[in-house]
Amino acid sequence: MIEKKIKIEGMTCGHCVGAVQKLINEVDGVKSFEISLPDNLTVVFDETKAKLEDFKKIINDSDIYKVL
Repeated sequence: MIEKKIKIEGMTCGHCVGAVQKLINEVDGVKSFEISLPDNLTVVFDETKAKLEDFKKIINDSDIYKVL
């Protein structure tokens, strides 16, 4: 397992946190994660099943949030 921190632009409220949670849950290999406003995501995942780029891509592809 590996832990990474990701900065996300565009999160302003609880609804945003919920939307990002749904995105993160789509990535295989996630063990746990924590989102804190305004822009922090800490995710623990199995690096044999997911890569940091997977999280960045799914967030950036949302067209709402952007990885800083």
